[in-house]
Amino acid sequence: MKYNFDEIINRKNTDSFKWDFYNDPEGTISMPVADMDFRSPEPILEALRGVTEHGVFGYSVVPDELKNVLQERLERLYGWKTEKEWQVWIPGLVPAITATCRAIGEVGDGVLTSIPVYHPFHLAPNYVGKKLQTFPMIEQNNRWTFDFEALEKAITPDTKLFMLCNPYNPSGTVFTKEELEKLVTICQKNNIVICADEIHCDLILDIDKKHIPLASLSQEAENMTITLLAPSKTFNIAGLGCSVAVIPNPELRQKFNAAKDGFFPPLPRHSMVAALSAYRDCEDWRLQLVEYLKANHDYLYQELNGYKGLKMLPLEATYLAWIDASGTGIPDIQERILKAGVRLIDGKLFMGEGFLRLNFACSKIVLEEGIKRIKEALK
Repeated sequence: MKYNFDEIINRKNTDSFKWDFYNDPEGTISMPVADMDFRSPEPILEALRGVTEHGVFGYSVVPDELKNVLQERLERLYGWKTEKEWQVWIPGLVPAITATCRAIGEVGDGVLTSIPVYHPFHLAPNYVGKKLQTFPMIEQNNRWTFDFEALEKAITPDTKLFMLCNPYNPSGTVFTKEELEKLVTICQKNNIVICADEIHCDLILDIDKKHIPLASLSQEAENMTITLLAPSKTFNIAGLGCSVAVIPNPELRQKFNAAKDGFFPPLPRHSMVAALSAYRDCEDWRLQLVEYLKANHDYLYQELNGYKGLKMLPLEATYLAWIDASGTGIPDIQERILKAGVRLIDGKLFMGEGFLRLNFACSKIVLEEGIKRIKEALK
C-alpha cells in the first residue's frame, strides 16, 4: 500500500505543543518540537478506536504480546537477542532519563554527556542532586562524533553515569561499531554505567549506516547498559507516552525500578495497544516514512547548506536538522526567521550556541515554503 505523506493536516487549535504553545502569528510554520505532522498509520488508529469503543478505561498491565513483539523486533532488525524479563515498560522516555540519573550513583556524583545534546540530558542530573559533566562533540569527516580525548579528560572519580544518545539528537549521527566499542572501553575502565537513549534507531536515513544497540556489542556492554526505546518518534505517537527500558543486568534493573517506583503511573491501555500495533503491523509504513524523510532531508540540505553563511552537515538519521548559523553574522537570527514566518529551536537549548534545529517531518510543500521564508529572512 502506498501512503500519502503529502497530506497536510491542520494541527492548529488542537492543543499541540508544537503548533499552539508558542502563540505565534497565524500562518507561522512551526518546526521546533520533535513530533511529526503526519497522521499515524491506520492500524494504530484502528487499535485505538477499539480501546475507545470498549469504553472502560481502568488500570492495565503490559501484555505479553507486546513484550514478545519487541523482543522479536530487536533481534530481527538489530541482531540483539534479549530476554523478556529485561524489559521495564514506562510512560515516557524523558522520565526514564531522570529515573536513570536518580538510580545510578549517589547525590553529588557526576553524570557525563556530550554537548550539544537533547536538553533533558543536561537538565535531569540537577533534578536528582547529581552533577552535570560535559565534553564537546567535534566535526570529523563531514559528520559529528565524540571528542574521545575530551571525554576521557572530563571523567572524574565521581563520574558514575554516561548518557548516550544514538542516533544523536541533534546532529543525526549514527555511531559506528568502532566508536561504540571505544566508548564502552573507556566507561568500563572507569566503572561507569551507560544509559543509551536509542529512540531514533528506526529512522536511519543513510542507507550505508546501520543502528547498533550498544548493549549488543558484548557481554560486558550488555551488563553495563540501560537502553531506552520507544515507538513514539517513529510512528508519531509520542503524546501517548509508551516507552521501555531494556536492562539485562538484574542489579541495574532493580536500581532503575526502585528509582521509578512511586513516580511513574501505570501505562494506559491506549498507549500499549498503539505500541503493539506500531511494532507488529506498521513496518511498511515505517519504510515509506524513512524514504519520504530522506527526500525531505536531501532537499533541505541542497537548499540551505552554504546559503548566506548557513552550514549543515548531512544527517545519518532522525528528522531534526542541525544548522550552524554562526556564519551568517546575524545575532538575532532565530527572531528574524520567526518574523519571516518560521518557528525553529535555538541551539542554546541544547548547549549549542549559534545553531538552529529544524524539524523536517512535514509534507514536502510545507518544507518548501519554510525554506523559502528562511531564505527571505537572510536576504
